[in-house]
This record gives sequence, C-alpha cells and structure tokens, in this order.
Amino acid sequence: MSLELLMLGNVPVAHMVERARLAEANGYDTLWVADERFYREVYSTLAILAQHTRSVHLGTCVTDPFSRHPALTAMAIATLDEISNRRAILGFGAGISGFAELGIVRKKPAVAIREAIHVVRALLKGEAVDFHGDVIGFTNGKLSFKPVRSDIPVYVASNGPLGQRMTGAVADGAIMEGCGNVEEVKAFRAILAEGAQRKGRDPAAVKVVARLNACVGADGRKARDALRPGVARMLAAGRLKFMTAQAQGLTLTPEQVAPFANVRYADGAAPYAPLLPLVTDRHVDAFTLAGTADEVADHMSALRRAGVDAFLVMPFACEGSTAEQTLVTLGKDVWPSVKRRA
Repeated sequence: MSLELLMLGNVPVAHMVERARLAEANGYDTLWVADERFYREVYSTLAILAQHTRSVHLGTCVTDPFSRHPALTAMAIATLDEISNRRAILGFGAGISGFAELGIVRKKPAVAIREAIHVVRALLKGEAVDFHGDVIGFTNGKLSFKPVRSDIPVYVASNGPLGQRMTGAVADGAIMEGCGNVEEVKAFRAILAEGAQRKGRDPAAVKVVARLNACVGADGRKARDALRPGVARMLAAGRLKFMTAQAQGLTLTPEQVAPFANVRYADGAAPYAPLLPLVTDRHVDAFTLAGTADEVADHMSALRRAGVDAFLVMPFACEGSTAEQTLVTLGKDVWPSVKRRA
C-alpha cells in the first residue's frame, strides 16, 4: 500500500525538485512525471529528481510506444535506473498529447503496448532482439551497455477493457485514471484478474493503482470546486472509459457534451466551463479525492478496502491554499489515518 505523486512538467524543474523533496519528506513512496507534450522532457527531469532524492521510486506516467520507439525507451529507463540506484519504474500508456501536432496515428494501442513491453524487457535482459509485431518492429538490435537491473517494474495505464486485460496479463502494475469509487475499483480489479488468469498469472501479482486528482482543504466545498473543471473535461471529452459510470448515473448525456466535440486536447479544461453547473459533488467524489482531511481519509479507506493498492495523486490548490498544502496534508495527516485503518 503506497501513496504516490504525479507531477506535470508545467513548472520550472527547480520547483519540481522542491515538490519532490517535500513528497519524500512526507511519506510518498513514488514520484511519477508525465511524458506530456510539450512540457519539460520526462527522462531528463526524472534524472534531476533522482539526484535530489534518496529513497523514492521514480517513474514515467506515462510514456507511450508511438512517440518514442520502445528501444529508445529501454535505453532511457535503464539509464534512469543506473542514475537513481535502482529506483526506476517504467509506466506505459497509449498516449494522446501532441499526437495531432506530430502527425502520430495511434494504431492498436493495447497491442502496441504489449509489443513494446516485450521489446523493452528483452533489451533490459541484454538480449539481441529481432521482433516484427503488428505495430512495433525492431531489427536485430541490442543495448550497447548492461542495465543495472533486468527486471525494472513495468506499469500500464489504461481506462479500456482491452488495455486492462492486457495489463493483467503482462504488467507489474495497473494504473487507472479517475478510478475514485468503489464500484469502479471492483470492476477494474475483476478485468485485471481476467487478463491475469488467461495467462496463468496470480491476479495479486498486479499492483492496482488509482490515479486521482486531489484537493484537501478546511472547506470541503472549496476543495470540490477546485477539481470540478477537470471532471467536466473528463466527462465531456470521453477519452477515459469507465465500466460502471453509466449504471451509477455518473455520465452526461450526448446532447450535453455534443457542443464540445471539437475541443482540442491541448486546450485543457477551460472550454468546458459551461458544463460546471451539471457537475455535481457526487460526480467529483466519484472520480477524484476532494474534501476535508477526514472526508478524504474516509474515501481512500473505502477505496483501499475495495482493492486499491496505491494512490497516485496529482495535488491541486483550493481557494486560499496551495497544491503543496494538499500534498503535505495528504502525506502528513490523511495517509497515516488510512494506514492505521488497514
């Protein structure tokens, strides 16, 4: 069971270093940096964080098999593992940011990720790889140095059934964004288990990670308001899939989201502001961690009992506070309370 931090490279690296140190001092187990175009580059940032921290693990959340060839990913993650003294974790996902600008076409994402993992793991073992899959190809190549570890953990972020079954079959950990309610956690675990069992794996071998935006404040309403725009974007953009949202009455209607069909990924949450009156506290609570410290501790405890092994949080500021205050409150006050109930 672990508390983990996600950072986006939208602030200076020096600021990210300060946040990383703050997280390590307040009980966070892992620091993840988004491979998000066109912010600060993920591997160079993680290398700097490695040199300014001692014990936290360091991961990509997430890189993809399309914008960077898996062989280059193997080089990069092995280098980070060496720099950090065996603290690297490789997080893969289908990717979307920057694809339109770069002219990247995302083909068979679940297949691409599975093939990429195969190539990366073989290269980390020092093997010469000649692989020609449905999406990924690599012709008789190998790393020209010996990685310090051949078994760097590989996590996959997916919000779709094909990707999640594949994750259960091959990955060390599974990340699901917005997986903030008990029913969705149970469904997530079930589909991971299905994928694992098909390959003869123990489902318990796959760490279940809930990736959630978080805001904690003295005023729970203000904390929820801070996350409401992101929830509006998530519901309207439809990029994330949820197995139980419709049955729980947590979706918006096609008519409500139709005016936002052409909003670009790079435009962020601002264009979805007209939807805010439709995003209730129930929506916010279903897809994020928001409220007072006690409310969030209760929420996390319920998710843990449902099967979450780790919470990967991106902290937000609410009115009158900072994101760093959310980070510290989660680590110093909320997380110890959750662990006491375990």
